[in-house]
Amino acid sequence: MPSVSTSEEICINAHDRQRLQGDWVQTALEDSGVLNPVDEHSAPGAVTTISGDQFQVVTLTGEVLLAGRFTLDATTTPKAIIWVDAIGADAGKQLPASYRLEGDHFIFIAADEGKPRPTRFSTAPGQTMRTFVRKASVTSNT
Repeated sequence: MPSVSTSEEICINAHDRQRLQGDWVQTALEDSGVLNPVDEHSAPGAVTTISGDQFQVVTLTGEVLLAGRFTLDATTTPKAIIWVDAIGADAGKQLPASYRLEGDHFIFIAADEGKPRPTRFSTAPGQTMRTFVRKASVTSNT
């Protein structure tokens, strides 16, 4: 299997990071095999904004539910992402995850810190999978 050079890795990672930029709305959640459970990190209408390597989840009333940073490795199969929350119960923990970017859809599955990175997009105990759709831009007709 041919290896990817460092410059190719940087280019591949930068491409996916650019595709993630902007606002996303969560459309589905699976936690430890349970579909759409009550969740402290999301709320109806909440928007996840990704800017650079930072993320923030904000409710319609402006309450910040979650914030932090991430690193990508788009050269793995499946693609890898590590989430590091800045607030909340997981603050400072490195949460290993896998992700897919398909058009305007972003899906990731994350494990608890210290657990192996999930490689299947179906949760087991201690894993969370979130599905997002890119938030449509609002344009003015004036």
